Amino acid sequence: MSRSPEPVRHVLGAAALAVALVAGVAPAAWAEPDPPAEATAPVDDLILPVDDILAEIESLDGSESESKQGQTVTLALTSDVLFALDRAALTARATARLGKVAGKIKQESAGGLIKIMGHTDDQGADAYNDRLSLRRAQAVQEGLRELLAGQGVTFQAAGFGERRPKVPNVVDGRPSEENRARNRRVEIVFTAR
Repeated sequence: MSRSPEPVRHVLGAAALAVALVAGVAPAAWAEPDPPAEATAPVDDLILPVDDILAEIESLDGSESESKQGQTVTLALTSDVLFALDRAALTARATARLGKVAGKIKQESAGGLIKIMGHTDDQGADAYNDRLSLRRAQAVQEGLRELLAGQGVTFQAAGFGERRPKVPNVVDGRPSEENRARNRRVEIVFTAR
């Protein structure tokens, strides 16, 4: 039996191709690529908005809270701590709390305007709640005016009734007495140093 020359040609052709690749073509393919051209595109500065972080600290019983946004400090005291039901006269307990508030304002305030805002829950007529919230804000204003005499501050009192609740008065279709109590509040707003 004799071998045909055909398979020998294939083997020789494959060997020649392998030698050519190793000797001549392969080293060029393995060479380092040319370094990239220098980047010349302009670099633009990014200007992105930075939102203030709003932190709120609330007492364990929920009767007072403090929040700060930028330089604006808001102290909130529930009306249940400051006033008797449906009344606008400060209680003895309120006087002690306002003393602490005045101390904080003396320590941290940059002076200027102090806003005092009264709020109610959703019980009662709007006109009644508006009057009550304003009278309560004015009572707190007068209490602080005495405690902060000579501190270079001015006051502005406003009543908002039930229009600015802190939390929903009704949750899952049911009135929430806890939330209503948190909404009955007076907020004292000042600018920190």
